Amino acid sequence: MIAEFKHGEMALQPSAKPTWNGGAALEIGTETESHASEESMGVPGRRGLAGMAKSKVKAYAISALLVAAALICTILVRGVFAYPFLYLFFVAVMVSAWIGGAGAGFFAAVLSTLVVAYYVVPPFNTFWMSAADTTYFVAFVVCVLVASWVSSAKKKSEEALTEARDQLEYRVAVRTTELRKSNEELRRSIEEHRKAQEALMKTQADLAHLSRVFTMGELTTSIAHEVNQPLTAVVTNGHACVEWLSANPPELAEARQSAERIIQDGTRAGKVLGHIRSLFRKEAPARDWLDMNDVIQELTVFLRGEALNHRLALRTDLEVDLPRVRGDRVQLQQVVLNLIMNAMDAMQGTSGPAKEIWLRSRREDSAGIRIVVEDCGVGLSAETAEKIFQPFFTTKEQGIGMGLSISRSIVESHAGRLWAAPGACGGAVFQFTIPIES
Repeated sequence: MIAEFKHGEMALQPSAKPTWNGGAALEIGTETESHASEESMGVPGRRGLAGMAKSKVKAYAISALLVAAALICTILVRGVFAYPFLYLFFVAVMVSAWIGGAGAGFFAAVLSTLVVAYYVVPPFNTFWMSAADTTYFVAFVVCVLVASWVSSAKKKSEEALTEARDQLEYRVAVRTTELRKSNEELRRSIEEHRKAQEALMKTQADLAHLSRVFTMGELTTSIAHEVNQPLTAVVTNGHACVEWLSANPPELAEARQSAERIIQDGTRAGKVLGHIRSLFRKEAPARDWLDMNDVIQELTVFLRGEALNHRLALRTDLEVDLPRVRGDRVQLQQVVLNLIMNAMDAMQGTSGPAKEIWLRSRREDSAGIRIVVEDCGVGLSAETAEKIFQPFFTTKEQGIGMGLSISRSIVESHAGRLWAAPGACGGAVFQFTIPIES
């Protein structure tokens, strides 16, 4: 096995041609730089050659010892069997071939043949033998050679199997290291994507807040009108209450009615200020169940003064028992507000007896609702109908081109869809859908 460094990881690479010594691979120690360079080029170093030669000598010596041991044991049991007992030589040859390979096995077979012919097959201590013994001896030689070949082939098969297993383990280790590195890179990529998405959402929220501030700046007159109206009523009813109390005797019933009207007008002023504050508030989106009919009605009351200034009318056609949807009230209110303000701007340069903006709500099958804002302004072409949702694209001289882009992002974050189309009788129709479970 050879240690290999790759991408900061260490994997054990099996050697291409392992040398076996006593059933174990030859261990290669720490070499000098010259020896390491030679071995890295596929040429064994001087120490490697010396070790291989030493291993060969040791294998042949073991083969000789095994044959000698087989001879001694055979001589000791020679008087027990009628025929020469040659099985121990088969064992010696097979073990030699297993330990030292084909060369050591063949050496043990030759040595066994000579020893058997001289010491075991009668007459002893001579290489001459009878015809019957010659046949027996030839069979022995053939069997010994076959045993040597079988044992060495088995050993080679075991070595090849071990080498293949080591190669497989090495490739698995390398592949595992590559997969681990790929997984780490993928995790880093996912984390960077998540951070970028969070930054995008934060930027989008900042732009949405900025758009609300700009819109509320344009509605300064309507805000002043909506706040001033209940405050004027409070002052008027306060004076009336004082007059009723100053009468002799005091008109307590009338004074009580004036006080109740003061409370109602003060509550209405507080609600107006609360709606304005909620539009200006910069906070994380809060999803809750809401009725879009209530959202539309609040905006029509809020934009009543602005509509009068533009000399147009806000008409509503709201479906009864509209299902509630789950969403952020302030964000969806901003979407409807942006669409109404764009409709008002589109109708500034038009003239006609009926300057109306229609706000409609409809049930969209059983999956959600659809809100429609329709005007009778200058209209838009089919090409412009898609471009107006692109950031910084605007048809207004003082526009920044972010209102409709932010509105579409808000609707899509609620799993809905916002689109525009030319009106049937002129003007434009903006509509969006919101699923019940957004």
